[in-house]
Amino acid sequence: MHRRDFIKWTTLLGAATTLPGWSRLVLAADRPVLPVPPILKVDFKGNYILNLQRGQSQFIPGVNTDTWGINGNLLGPALRLKRGEQVTVTVNNHLSVPSTVHWHGLEIPGDIDGGPQGVIAAGASRTVQFKLDQPASTCWFHPHPHQTSGYQVAMGLAGLVLIEDDESNKLQLPSRWGVDDIPLVFQDKRLNEAGQIDYQMDVMTAAIGWFGQHMLTNGVVYPQHGVSRGWVRLRLLNGCNARSLNIATSDGRPLYVIASDGGFLAEPIKVSELPMLMGERFEVLVECQGNQPFDIVTLPVKQIGMTLAPFDQPLPVLRIQPTLTLGLESLPDTLVTMPELVSAEGLPTRWLQLSMDPQLDHQGMAALMQRYGHEAMAGMNMGHGAAESSNDMASMPGMSRDAHGGMAGMDMQKSASTFDFMNANKINGKAYDMNTPAFDVKRGQYEKWTISGEGDMMLHPFHIHGTQFRILSENGQPVAAHRAGWKDTVRVEGARSEVLVCFNHLADRQQAYMAHCHLLEHEDTGMMLGFTVSA
Repeated sequence: MHRRDFIKWTTLLGAATTLPGWSRLVLAADRPVLPVPPILKVDFKGNYILNLQRGQSQFIPGVNTDTWGINGNLLGPALRLKRGEQVTVTVNNHLSVPSTVHWHGLEIPGDIDGGPQGVIAAGASRTVQFKLDQPASTCWFHPHPHQTSGYQVAMGLAGLVLIEDDESNKLQLPSRWGVDDIPLVFQDKRLNEAGQIDYQMDVMTAAIGWFGQHMLTNGVVYPQHGVSRGWVRLRLLNGCNARSLNIATSDGRPLYVIASDGGFLAEPIKVSELPMLMGERFEVLVECQGNQPFDIVTLPVKQIGMTLAPFDQPLPVLRIQPTLTLGLESLPDTLVTMPELVSAEGLPTRWLQLSMDPQLDHQGMAALMQRYGHEAMAGMNMGHGAAESSNDMASMPGMSRDAHGGMAGMDMQKSASTFDFMNANKINGKAYDMNTPAFDVKRGQYEKWTISGEGDMMLHPFHIHGTQFRILSENGQPVAAHRAGWKDTVRVEGARSEVLVCFNHLADRQQAYMAHCHLLEHEDTGMMLGFTVSA
């Protein structure tokens, strides 16, 4: 991002200007200021306008990186919507490729959900109308085109949706946007030697996912932000393609989780660290007293491919500097009344088995080790049969010494070998078929879904469109207290997870809902299915 654009953006957003001038002086001169996405206003017709467009950003000083954004160079605005209000959104695709806008976390009908069937051609527009009937929450929107979702998110397309309702507005919570109510969108980026986003879909990426060496917060590397003293509300989004995060503070002060994907919890839950899957959102409160700055950090995780430097140590993602302004001084004891869980006894059940083609597993892990060494394996061995030396790996069928074969960005004609890795990730033994929904669900009918990763060593953050569900068990374990509220993503990693789902809107064959792994490269290479909801 050019410096003039950065200054213009932060001025418009009020991220720094909402603080008195003398408070801004406490910020360090050598750190960028946190950009805060603007709250999008309706146009003169009362409609929200989203423009998918190309731009440039600066992740490396002095290097302009080509990026994509929504109403700007990178990322997009926040939509603040009220429960029960009629909403009209027009999406203008100014890109040279087709795209979609999926409303991640919103309970809306399939024909406006924005899955792969809701494609917007290059140069075209799409207008959707909906009325939300779900609790207050922090959701988001991002592209969802068939087989290129990962590429388009990597280029920068994403934005926030803030849902409000009467109950949440009565809560005594920080609510000054950019001052004590602060959105934080975390994304990693891989840049090549020229400083450009290096997106390669090859056997390694199809197996492990796309990950980078730079960590961004709201599109900036390790920014700083001045906050009011007292309690500060952070709205966290893991917007990474494939990297799980583990959020904490540099000085050990606790985080109090007040909301998950689909809304508020019954009461704040104290945690010392907060694991976040790709696509997940959490809202936390953190106390900011005194005048000592501290960092929000992401701690190392045990995920294949995600342990390389600088992620092998606690990595700061935001410097927080308390100022002399005063904010909320007390933490609420209770938040909202959560409904009791519906009994799963006697409910319709579904089994979703997640799997990776053994050849993709074999070649992908070998390519990872060849490129990055054993340290990329997160402490796991290669007992599933991959070769252990680079010479052996180079001699494997379909493997070359650089192991980079495949598509760069949108080029889908090349492949690492004759092996079709674009359909090698599967659910119930089948790769995604856009034209054939896997099953039908009845509207308003609760069902228990079991999502199994048994026999697969990879992390799968499993996301279901069109609903907010409750987790019954997660990866073979009882659900953690801060994950027991409304969710749209559940962790699956070598074991089974059970969720209680119910759909309140219809989705037909032409605009089916999706259920998929939200490691975006797994989604793009087949680990997704469509399903319908009928009356």
